[in-house]
Amino acid sequence: MRAIWKGAVSFGLVTVPVRLFTATENHDLQFHQVRKSDGSRIKYKKVAAADGEEVPYSEIAKGYESPDGKMVMITDEDLASLDSKSSKEISVEKFVPAEQIDPLLLDKSYYLEPDKSAVKPYALLREALRSTDRMAVVTVAVRTRLSMAVLRVKDDVIVLQTMLWPDEVRKPSFDVLDDIPEPNEREVKMADLLIESMVDDFEPNDYEDDYQQAVQALVERKLAGGDVKAAPKAKDDDEGGDVVDLLAALQRSVDRAKAARGEDTSADSGAGQEGSGSDDGAETEDDDATADHKPAAKKSTARKAPAKKAASSTTKKAAAKKSTAKRTTKKAS
Repeated sequence: MRAIWKGAVSFGLVTVPVRLFTATENHDLQFHQVRKSDGSRIKYKKVAAADGEEVPYSEIAKGYESPDGKMVMITDEDLASLDSKSSKEISVEKFVPAEQIDPLLLDKSYYLEPDKSAVKPYALLREALRSTDRMAVVTVAVRTRLSMAVLRVKDDVIVLQTMLWPDEVRKPSFDVLDDIPEPNEREVKMADLLIESMVDDFEPNDYEDDYQQAVQALVERKLAGGDVKAAPKAKDDDEGGDVVDLLAALQRSVDRAKAARGEDTSADSGAGQEGSGSDDGAETEDDDATADHKPAAKKSTARKAPAKKAASSTTKKAAAKKSTAKRTTKKAS
């Protein structure tokens, strides 16, 4: 794993320098859109709705459409000038009982690793959270936007879990629930007995993603049976649309933007591998980069060098997945 963010946890007069690591990853197999007849990858182009003309990246801007249909143009300079609370600090606001945190508000999870010089205050905070069965409510800007989050303990590691803002949680409104009669006492007792008969401890490893395993086995069977297509080599078309691969599309956009400014893009080869089969990010504030957030275009080429290692790591992980798929096939047979 590689850190995606560096900062410090502060509570009272105590400051704990930490690094942030993505705690989860998606193991689903990734499919491409291809032409059925020969397996050729499908490309797409960004076109203007008004006339259908393709729009180069250099002419794409951010726009907000008002309720009456007017388009407000927003520049990067506008966003940079906003008075937002962006810092490298995870600021503890308060400590609250764990049961007061609604799981519906919890979003993404990250592991916090302390600097070697800060293991003692880190352990102190960890044990305080564990012994009091409380969570620390904090504010943090992992990217540019301030977020609520909580600190909790898993095993021997402090976990930071970002939270949704209250207005981002929908309120349920189901008319069918308005006229349901209350269950009688006998029905409630029978339900209680059924629940008691099924009480047990939760063991996540008791459950398997059988769909993912089945898909891997299917792919291996088709490979072994020769049911494959040699996809035609894509034509080198600089004016063509981007391949339907978000990371590749983002990298091409970054390269074009740098080239338009006369910057060197040679050091960026292999960049943009973050998240390819893994959520492990490069050492940057921008986890889950999107087309509207292209911080890589502003980074210096010196900061891009570690991306080559990311490419190597991704290759190794792909090989590991293939090995896992083979083992799964043998087990299924």
